[in-house]
Amino acid sequence: MFSFLKQDPNTLGAEATNWTARLKQSLTRTRNQLGGQLARLLGSGKIDETLYQELETTLLCADVGVAATEYLLENLRARAKRENLQQATELQGVLRQTLLELLAPLAKPLDTAGRRPFVIMLAGVNGSGKTTSIGKLARYFRTQGKSVVLAAGDTFRAAAREQLQTWADRNNVMVISQETGDPGAVIFDAIHAAKARSVDIVLADTAGRLPTQLHLMEEIKKVKRVIAKAEPSAPHEILLVLDANTGQHAVDQVKAFDEALGLTGLIIAKLDGTAKGGAIAAIARTRPIPVRFIGIGEKLDDLRPFDAAEFVEAVFA
Repeated sequence: MFSFLKQDPNTLGAEATNWTARLKQSLTRTRNQLGGQLARLLGSGKIDETLYQELETTLLCADVGVAATEYLLENLRARAKRENLQQATELQGVLRQTLLELLAPLAKPLDTAGRRPFVIMLAGVNGSGKTTSIGKLARYFRTQGKSVVLAAGDTFRAAAREQLQTWADRNNVMVISQETGDPGAVIFDAIHAAKARSVDIVLADTAGRLPTQLHLMEEIKKVKRVIAKAEPSAPHEILLVLDANTGQHAVDQVKAFDEALGLTGLIIAKLDGTAKGGAIAAIARTRPIPVRFIGIGEKLDDLRPFDAAEFVEAVFA
């Protein structure tokens, strides 16, 4: 029988502090590219058009995107005019607050209450970190005392099934898989297995695909329909896993998969290896789908719910 991993309440405070420190460390590249440059520009001098142009360049180079950059600069200009600000240093707090206001609507924790099993379907392009994120999600739910079943819906790659089995073993959870077969059928079986065992969470993997591969996008739509046949209210959550290194391309992926599946949330993985963390702002302005989780490393517990205030603090620390 699969056991539960228990979370010791006495360690929660220490873990939170540790996570904050790790988040700051993982965002070093983004902080150097974005926060560091902005701090330099706003460290001295007067507020003038040259300053705004330099701020624009810095934001765009950090993959904040055109729409979000325009939003941030418009707010800075309006605040400076309204409050008659003269010195660049006076914009530091304004920029932080404006960025926080932009990102705050994305910080909506995933609520799995009310459904059993709660079916989470995951999608993403090849190499986005989807299967690894599933393993970390399993860990996250297990520390909450929830039972989990993994569905190996990526039937194209034998390595994907093996990788998912490895994560299942590490988390002491069950995985439903087939060496061959239709991905929808595998997930269908996993949902019924979860029902029979009163399992709390089903994490359904799917094969990686590019939005331009139209036949594969049609296939994943079919997978969603099959899930609904196994459980009419499912999938209860459709998460797109994004590789933070893709920067502005992440916005295009969000749009394409949202149009195909109706996304309910995002996982932004690999933030520890990129200077392009500013793309979260681009998503917030162009396609404000909740960022349920962010990933900052390879450890089992390196996936946590997105906290906008914590993220902004880490960028500007």
